[in-house]
Amino acid sequence: MLLRRSTRALVLGVALIAGFGGPGCGYSEEEMQAKIRELENLRNQLSSEQAQSKKTRAELEEASAKVDQLKAQLKAAGVDISNLNANLEQQARALEDYRKRAEQLEAIKKRFELLRDKLQALTKLGLNVTVRNNRMVIQMPGDVLFDSGRETLKKDGQDIILKVAEVIRNDSGLASRSFQVAGHTDDAPLQGGRFKDNWGLSVMRAREVLAFLVTPVEKGGGGLNATRWSAAGFSDTDPIKPNDSPENKQANRRCEIVVVPNVEEMLDLKTLVQ
Repeated sequence: MLLRRSTRALVLGVALIAGFGGPGCGYSEEEMQAKIRELENLRNQLSSEQAQSKKTRAELEEASAKVDQLKAQLKAAGVDISNLNANLEQQARALEDYRKRAEQLEAIKKRFELLRDKLQALTKLGLNVTVRNNRMVIQMPGDVLFDSGRETLKKDGQDIILKVAEVIRNDSGLASRSFQVAGHTDDAPLQGGRFKDNWGLSVMRAREVLAFLVTPVEKGGGGLNATRWSAAGFSDTDPIKPNDSPENKQANRRCEIVVVPNVEEMLDLKTLVQ
């Protein structure tokens, strides 16, 4: 558009100068020179704009060639250009779904951090609160709870379990969770006793702890809701240390209270202890 206006101005200037040269034009020499200078400026402007227009066309042609080259490369790579917009929309939806999922997982992580903080009070009793197999676990030393090869709770063991039950019972968030008592042994074979093997011993120890936890308070128990508890025995199949020393064997003889995660909470809880 500017090029057209410059051209029209140039033509007009030529016409005016032509008119100046006629007889009786009535213009002075000074006015004539001013018009000539104006005409020269218009000529220079026109030349500059023509050069810029030529450069712009060259750049446009080069950009078009690059676009065609890119399309060819995408086609060779198996990318359907016609579906790019649809793919971008799908990616946008996927990113939004990911964002919502990340927010949900962050909320779950915060709930578990709160749960961990509540259970940390039990470490003052000499218990270990940790994450194993993607579950939060309260580890209780077996030798404190039971005599060797026996499943009957000792007095010290009962005292510890009552304190654990008190922490859980007095917190509505903890009390509404589901738990499992897991019995574990070292790899030493049983020497006599009424249990055939470590499987039987680990199961009965877990059962003994569970029964004491759900016994009503007025009967001397933990007073927890039995519908939220279960028991399991693992024998020596899930050690926390190699059974290669008396100290490690002692650590493996334990009972665990496992916080059972809900389906939506099945994320990598190891991030909570890093």
